[in-house]
Amino acid sequence: MEAEMAINILFSSFSMLLILVLAKVGGGHALCGVSRCSDYGPAIRFPFKIKDQQPDNQCGYPGFELSCNDNNQTVLELPFSLKVLVKKIDYTSQLIHIYHDYNDPKSCLANLSLPVSPFHFKDYFYPYDFALFNCSAPDRDRGYLVPCLDVPGYHVYAVDSSVEIDYYSLTSCSKIAANISSVPYDFFSQNFRTQLNWSTPNCGKCESQGKICSFKNYTGGYEIQCSEESQGVSSTAMLLIRGSILGPFFLVVVASLLYRFHTMNKMEKENQVKIEKFLEDYRALKPTRYSYADIKKITNQFEEKLGQGGYGTVFKGKLSNEILVAVKVLDNSTGKGEDFINEVGTIGRIHHVNVVRLVGFCADGFKRALVYEFLPNDSLQKFLFTEKQKKHSLSWVKLQNIALGVAKGIEYLHQGCDQRILHFDIKPHNILLDHNFNPKVSDFGLAKLCSKEKSAVSMTAARGTVGYIAPEVFSRNFGNVSYKSDVYSFGMLLLDMVGVRKKGDVTVEDSSQTYFPEWIYNRLREGEELGMHIEEEEDAKIAKKLTIVGLWCIQWYPVDRPAMNIVVQMLEGEGDGLTMPPSPFASTAQMNRTTMPARAFEIELEVISEVE
Repeated sequence: MEAEMAINILFSSFSMLLILVLAKVGGGHALCGVSRCSDYGPAIRFPFKIKDQQPDNQCGYPGFELSCNDNNQTVLELPFSLKVLVKKIDYTSQLIHIYHDYNDPKSCLANLSLPVSPFHFKDYFYPYDFALFNCSAPDRDRGYLVPCLDVPGYHVYAVDSSVEIDYYSLTSCSKIAANISSVPYDFFSQNFRTQLNWSTPNCGKCESQGKICSFKNYTGGYEIQCSEESQGVSSTAMLLIRGSILGPFFLVVVASLLYRFHTMNKMEKENQVKIEKFLEDYRALKPTRYSYADIKKITNQFEEKLGQGGYGTVFKGKLSNEILVAVKVLDNSTGKGEDFINEVGTIGRIHHVNVVRLVGFCADGFKRALVYEFLPNDSLQKFLFTEKQKKHSLSWVKLQNIALGVAKGIEYLHQGCDQRILHFDIKPHNILLDHNFNPKVSDFGLAKLCSKEKSAVSMTAARGTVGYIAPEVFSRNFGNVSYKSDVYSFGMLLLDMVGVRKKGDVTVEDSSQTYFPEWIYNRLREGEELGMHIEEEEDAKIAKKLTIVGLWCIQWYPVDRPAMNIVVQMLEGEGDGLTMPPSPFASTAQMNRTTMPARAFEIELEVISEVE
C-alpha cells in the first residue's frame, strides 16, 4: 500500500512537472496553438490571439486581439470601438478579409480610425474622402445613409467630398464637423467587404518558408523570429528535451500500471486458490457447479433483473420450463471471496423448508455467481415498507405463519445442523416468500459457524444491518456475541411486522412522537390495549402475542433473551400464558442487575473463537 501511494505521488509530481516544463520550453506554443471560433472560422495564430483566453505579450502582437461573439463569428475590434467580422486571414500575404454587420450599431464604420491601428487598407483601393451631413428628412439621392449615427428625427448621410455639393439634395441638412478620410468608395454600402493588411510584424516571410512566427523570448520586447518550433528551439534540441522529460514520465506511468496490475492479479490469484481449495473440500456436498457460459444461458444473457445491492445483481433464470431460479452475480470489486465461501459453504449444507435452497454456484475465473430457488413473492420487506401495498395485503394469520416459519428456520440454523450457524443479518429484506407466502431465510454472506457445544463467538468488527444489530455486537458491555444476537434481530423483525399494522390503525395522538416498540411496551405494561382498530378478537390476540414475543427477544442482555426453540413454542401457543418481559428500553445506568428478574432462559455464555 505504501509503495502504491509513493508511486501515485510520484506520478502526480511528474505530471505537474511535465505541464510546467512543456509550457516553459515550448514558449507557450501549447497555449498559443491554432484556435478557431467555429469549425468553419479562420485559423487564429500568431500574430493574432484570442482576447482574454491566451496570455498577453506571449501569444499575440499588440493590436492583434480577436474575439468570438455569441454566434461563434470571429471579431476584430478597430479604433475606436468599431467591431468588424473576420472572414479570412492570409498569413503569408498578411491580409485580413473583413466585413461588417450593417444592422449592428457597434459596427458603425463612421467610428473607424485606421491611422492608430496596425492595419491599413490594401494598396489597390483608391482612397476617398467623405463628409457627413445631418438631415431632418430622408432622401435616397443624398449618398450613403449611416443609420448607426441617426438620432430621433434626423438621418446622417455620407457624401463624397470630391463631388460638387450642388450635386446632392442637401436641403434641410447641416454638415457635421467629422469627416471620413482615405476609405474605399463603397465603404458605407450595406454589402461592404474589404481587406486590411499589416506590415508589422512581418511574419509573411516565416509563413512562406513553412516556419512558425513567434516572439524571441530572450529579448523581452516585440522582436520576432522564424523557427521550425516555437521559441527558437531547434528540432533536434526540442526532440532531446521532450525525450528527457517524457521518457522518465512514461517509465513511471508504465511502472505504476504494472505494479497495480501485479498487485491486483496477485490478490485475485490468492482468492482463486482459496476458493478452489474450498470447493475441492466442498465437492462431497454436491451442489451443481456451473460455468459462466451456463450462467448466461440460464439468465438468457441477464435479460430480467430482479434486484441490485452492494453484493452484486440478482437476475431471474430458468433451468427448464418448470424450474425457475434466482441468480446472484457477485460484484468482482467486493474483494477477497469470503462472502462467496460463506454463502456456498453455509447454505449448501442446509435443507429446511424455511431456508432458501442453493441450487448451484459459479466460480469461473473472476466470475462468481450463486443460483437459488426462485421465490415469486419477493421479500417480506416489500409487504412491510412499500407504501403502494394495500393496507391489509397480509392478514394477521398470514403474518403469524410467516413469523413462526422464520423462527423455525433460525432454530434449524442454531440447532439442526452439524455446526451452529449464526446468520447475523436477519431482517425483512432477507426473508423471501414463496407462492404460498411461506417464508425462507436467505443471504448467508455474513454467517459464522461455531460448535454447538459452545455458545458465543468472538468478533473483531460489527456486522449486520443497523436497526437489527444486537447491542452486544456493538459493545461487549452487554455480553458476548452469540446465537442470541440472531434472536435480537428476529425480535426487531417481529416488531416490524406488528408496526406495519400500527401505521394506518393507531390513533393515539402521542404515539407518533415515541419509538414504537417503547410506546407499545408501555401500553402493554399498563394493561392497556395496543391502540389498533382490529375487528376480529383472534387478530388482536395474534398482534399482542407477536408483540410480547418480540419484546422478549429484544432484551438488551443476551442472557435475558429466549433461545429460538423457546420462541417457537411461544409462537405456537395461544399467547394467553405469556408474561411481560422486563423493559428493554431503560437506561443501562438505571438498570440494577441484582434486581433484574431471574434468568428465565439461559446461563452466562462462554466466549469461544470463530471457526473459519
